[in-house]
Amino acid sequence: MHERAELSRRARRPKRLRLGAGVAVLLMLAGLAAAVVVALVQEGNHVSAVAPHNTSSTSIPSVIYVHVLGAVQSPGLYQLSEGARVMDAVAAAGGLTDAADDAAINLARFVTDGEQVRVPEVGEGTQQEGTDEQGRVNINTASAEQLEELPQIGPSLAAQIIAWRDDNGGFRSVDDLRNVSGIGEKTFAMIKDLVTI
Repeated sequence: MHERAELSRRARRPKRLRLGAGVAVLLMLAGLAAAVVVALVQEGNHVSAVAPHNTSSTSIPSVIYVHVLGAVQSPGLYQLSEGARVMDAVAAAGGLTDAADDAAINLARFVTDGEQVRVPEVGEGTQQEGTDEQGRVNINTASAEQLEELPQIGPSLAAQIIAWRDDNGGFRSVDDLRNVSGIGEKTFAMIKDLVTI
């Protein structure tokens, strides 16, 4: 009788152990599945947070400053996007006045950072685009013909100046003329006081 009770107790014990081991395996698998889901969700959140930042940083245009004066509604210093034209600078300044001589300026010309755009009034005629009030040639806006009026500057050298200007986004200072192929120290000395930016 005592033996039967002992055997009966032993027979029941492995079933309990097997049931406990099965539950433990199921819990472990459920934990692993939850960890994988959490990792995937966190990775997805990381990608969506980074992508917009990268996209916005590449779409920000460069900013330039242009001084607009003369026959415009609101003369002043204006912030424009790189690649803006004279017409954009004039529009930022409120547009032309009734007295403006719009035929005296090239509205389609690109403007450069730090440039001064002056809109003349009808009849002014003394100052043409590409020069300042003192008659100095603006090396950032002058035409080839205007550049050729400078001492020692012929058609070939005028083309070199314009090519350097276009390739480098304009001249930052008169001294930048020294970087133009064909302009030596003697030529620079002759023209430096006759030009401006």
